[in-house]
Amino acid sequence: MKTTLIAASALILIGAAILALGHFSYRSRETVLKIGAINATVETTKIVPLPPLLGWALMGGGAVVLVYAARSQTH
Repeated sequence: MKTTLIAASALILIGAAILALGHFSYRSRETVLKIGAINATVETTKIVPLPPLLGWALMGGGAVVLVYAARSQTH
């Protein structure tokens, strides 16, 4: 029961975070020029949009896991 409660809580929290933020970003560094000991690099920030449907699906999945855990404990 404790494991399913933790899993359900994690799904609900991740879904809520997706709904609140809507995207995540990360930085990447590329070498664009390398001549001997001289390197030229470019650092870019990339933004990955996350669909709200994903957040709702994760929250719904967490709720289903909670209901399933509660029902399996009573039977």
